Amino acid sequence: MTKKTIFAKATLAVALAIFSSTAAMGQQDSIAQQQPTLLRRIVGEKAPDWAKDVADRIQLHGYAQGGYTFTHKGGANTNTFDLKRILFWVNARITDRWSFQFMHDFSSVVQEYYTDFRITKNNALTVRIGQFKNGLSLENPLSPTSMEAIDVYSEGVTFLSGCGSDPLMGVQYGRDLGLALFGETNNGKLRYELEVMNGQGINKKDGNNFKDFIGRLEYRPVTGLNLVATGQIGRGHNILTDGKVSVFNPTIQNGQDYKRNRWTIGADYKCNYFKVHGEYLEGYDGDVVSRGGYVTGSVPLGTPKVEFVGSYDYFNYNTALGYDVHKAIAGFQYWFFKKCRVQVQYVYKSSYTTAQSGNPAPQYIRGGNHAVMCQLQVRFN
Repeated sequence: MTKKTIFAKATLAVALAIFSSTAAMGQQDSIAQQQPTLLRRIVGEKAPDWAKDVADRIQLHGYAQGGYTFTHKGGANTNTFDLKRILFWVNARITDRWSFQFMHDFSSVVQEYYTDFRITKNNALTVRIGQFKNGLSLENPLSPTSMEAIDVYSEGVTFLSGCGSDPLMGVQYGRDLGLALFGETNNGKLRYELEVMNGQGINKKDGNNFKDFIGRLEYRPVTGLNLVATGQIGRGHNILTDGKVSVFNPTIQNGQDYKRNRWTIGADYKCNYFKVHGEYLEGYDGDVVSRGGYVTGSVPLGTPKVEFVGSYDYFNYNTALGYDVHKAIAGFQYWFFKKCRVQVQYVYKSSYTTAQSGNPAPQYIRGGNHAVMCQLQVRFN
């Protein structure tokens, strides 16, 4: 995406927020009674009423994650400083029921732009249209700032939800263009989500005439426990060109449409003594079946600011060929200010592929590879 296109979308988002907020002035809703936003505090009390009204309706958010990574893989050592993410997003609360969000990652591309409209007086039904995170899996909708692992999501979630390890789909950051209906009932104990998505990923049109259908159901029977089941039915479109193939699914040809179905079931539990979440995942891409599971958690060490982090992850990308990987993570994190932290982790993987190098004939390689990762996270709002 060109800088000109990014600037145009950002300008449109801000213009829509300002115009819609101005148009909603005088409406008797509860926006003015909410806690002052960052923009409202910047504007101050001496600003004109219209400026204060706009500032009350616009929330600014952002975070950055970067650090250092040492890797030993295939007998070779590499090390690098890296800036993984610099995200900034604006949420414009147009009315009590209607809002708009625009998110951009300055280290990559525009991530999200969508509008929500709450149809019911309570939170039972809201409609969303635009580009946003799909609801597949327990982890994918979650922010990287709340995940324990520096490399964020499990191997299965990264592969099945379009976060980047599936060559047939490419790096889509777990997001897509489409329409969603979602809501919650029973005092927030039951939450559902139904989505109709292009299935092609971010900032692009659909590659075929089929749509992907995603369902998500969450149930919170007791405080701290969340049970999650998700599923997807759809048709993928292979984005590879020039005769390149996926090491995990080499029979699907360039530009070919193929069956792409998934389902997951998992749980998340949080209390003062520990936090843990885990999930089982299974996917069907053409004739290839993939499946796996993971469990990730953290334990405070005397204080909530210092935590031990651990994870075990298993995923088989192609059960017929036995292309599986075991991943283990151990490390520590220190929350030095609200949502800001420093992380240090050791990561072990039992196998890897050469697909990321752009090799037209990628290989699956069994052999341990090791990494030591350090990361600083800074977030506001």
